[in-house]
Amino acid sequence: MGFQSEFNSVCKFKNDNELNELLEYGRSKMVKSGFRVYPTGQKVIAYTPNNQAIAIVRILVSIAEINFQGEEITQVEMELIRKLTDEEARVQTALAYEMFFGEHA
Repeated sequence: MGFQSEFNSVCKFKNDNELNELLEYGRSKMVKSGFRVYPTGQKVIAYTPNNQAIAIVRILVSIAEINFQGEEITQVEMELIRKLTDEEARVQTALAYEMFFGEHA
């Protein structure tokens, strides 16, 4: 049983519903597979499902557990600090491809 760290606090949404909830209501929750460590209380950059930087969020809660199906999952709750400007999003997206996501298509 090991923990995977979200190095440099990349918070990537896997589906548009979770992202839209964040943008509309200012709060959201996402569920990730596996045990992961998120920096509770810290601000991080949030990315869309297609790897585009979109906002700054604060991690409120991070709970790693084994669900009723026996799967290791991590639930992360966050609040929206602010959306990124177009220029900020462009720069953060380019950096994320270089550091995390691989070559930009």
